Amino acid sequence: MSHTPVTASRSGSFLREVKDAVTPRATLLVLGVLALQLLFIASYVGALHDPRPKDVPFGVVAPENAAEQAVARLERLPGAPLDPRTVADAASARQQIMDREIDGALIVDPRSRTDTLLVASGGGTVLATTLEAIVGRADKAEGRAVRVVDVAPASRHDFDGLSSFYLVVGWCVGGYLCASILAISTGARPANLRRAAIRLIVMALVAIVGGLGGAVIVGPILGALPGSVVDLWGLGALITFAVGAATLALQGLFGIVGIGLAILLVVVAGNPSAGGAFPLPLLPPFWRAIGPALPPGAGTWAARSVAYFKGNDQTLSLLVLWAWAVAGTAITLLAAVLRGRRRETELPTRPPAEAG
Repeated sequence: MSHTPVTASRSGSFLREVKDAVTPRATLLVLGVLALQLLFIASYVGALHDPRPKDVPFGVVAPENAAEQAVARLERLPGAPLDPRTVADAASARQQIMDREIDGALIVDPRSRTDTLLVASGGGTVLATTLEAIVGRADKAEGRAVRVVDVAPASRHDFDGLSSFYLVVGWCVGGYLCASILAISTGARPANLRRAAIRLIVMALVAIVGGLGGAVIVGPILGALPGSVVDLWGLGALITFAVGAATLALQGLFGIVGIGLAILLVVVAGNPSAGGAFPLPLLPPFWRAIGPALPPGAGTWAARSVAYFKGNDQTLSLLVLWAWAVAGTAITLLAAVLRGRRRETELPTRPPAEAG
């Protein structure tokens, strides 16, 4: 019985400690983490659990009458996996694939029982094998065979064509982690314009070094990706800075919560919609729509263009990345200016008698 007051005192002390620790702010942050966790699961599983091709841009080369028949036959495939259109000749089909206007093409020779399927595994091995399966079944139903020609083959050291995606993910991670470390070490919101500019300069230096490092690792060191090391370096620097600047901007607007918002945009929404594990035509409509507008998707498309398609069709992706970089920089600086002005107005003014 003599221990009861001590026990009660300890229980009360423990409850007070819990109450002090679980503040409203901490509660909101924990709930935010829980929401990110569930959104992560929903986004990745939703995007990747059941890949199905839909309206894949696809060319058909054949004499006039045969071309119309082949296009009509491919348009009637269940689920509309292909978006077929006629192409003048085999050379034009190859060029359109290299320009990334179409993902594959069927060359029909009415004088033979074998057609030729052009694919580009550099744009995603899964998509190339999917086209082979679709066209193979369609031709088999017509009593025809298919010969596959890969016009932009993935490197033999680039399993499933995923190296471009993982490279871009690494650059994105470097961007938001660097910005997050700056926030954790010196405060989520920079105190003034000068400090905001310093953070952006640090972010730019990290982007330059990280871009070069990534390009050298996947190129000369591992031989995972062909293509210009200089072009990949520039792309990596842009991706890293764009993500970092966007993260700094979100931190400038929302404080430490901005780190969670950056993870939401880049990791939760951006990675599964990037067209990495499954190229865009295999993703559900929502992820296919948002992917090209987010840094991982724009970066993955541009990296594959550099590696396998002679740098073709990356202008839009580069513009998307530049938009993130410029907007992130402008918002970071503007938020710092507004914060500085707000602090000045909140400082107590001295009475007139004490002035001077």
